[in-house]
Amino acid sequence: MRIVSLQPSVSVILDCLGQIDTLVACTRYCLDVVPELRRRNLPLVHDAWTTTTDELTVLRPDLVIASVPYRHESLAAILKASFPVLALAPHSIADIYSDIRLIGSIVHAPERAAAVINSMQAAIAETSSRTLAASKRPRVYCEEWGKPLIHSQHWVKELVEAAGGEFVGLPGAVTKAEIIIATDPDVVVMAWCGAGMRVPLERTVEKRGWQQLRAVSERRVFCITEELLNTPAPTLIGGMRALASVIHPEIFGPMQSPQLRCIDFESEPSKLV
Repeated sequence: MRIVSLQPSVSVILDCLGQIDTLVACTRYCLDVVPELRRRNLPLVHDAWTTTTDELTVLRPDLVIASVPYRHESLAAILKASFPVLALAPHSIADIYSDIRLIGSIVHAPERAAAVINSMQAAIAETSSRTLAASKRPRVYCEEWGKPLIHSQHWVKELVEAAGGEFVGLPGAVTKAEIIIATDPDVVVMAWCGAGMRVPLERTVEKRGWQQLRAVSERRVFCITEELLNTPAPTLIGGMRALASVIHPEIFGPMQSPQLRCIDFESEPSKLV
């Protein structure tokens, strides 16, 4: 089977299923989450927002797989050109399990898909069990985008809860800096789509007037690389572990990773007012 992946999550799932050889093309963003693809020098295509039928024609794929976020017009054009398309739109972790099963059945790897799902479920259950004795469930504001401010998706809410926290706000909804000030969360996590580790935590706090937030005064404002929280794939387990380390460091210990960064003011936060 010849598959074109239009989203990193698709490439991650195929890699976890041991079916990376089915890929004949992927996006440049896939290279960041599946390093093995860099060594394979596959043709690169645009993502599910901007891909064109012209670049697919030369590849002659048996199947094009896209996942959220995607543009309906792009997928409609691909279908009109007679390319088979599988469009995934997960909202919850259960949906992600279903997508893994579906892709596993397509590439004839149902047993491997079941093993991947079982591993994810076990990791989530183990993390959740360790937080049962916690005396407090810190309130956590998770942000997927900064202009406008957008809450992280529902699966992130589930990960926050598994890590012993309380998700602030409505998943996927637009919010305002003033609302977050009024909520005064214990922990702030920013995982902006496409930004990787480049989220400017310190400047963002200043511009939004968040200097007096509890999370800022206690230096509990973090950037977690987007691939760990925004990619609906098994990589979410790494995101859950990062969340656990910032929500309950007393239980899980601080996480030392290039995929996690804490706010770092040169002066005390109170002096930034």
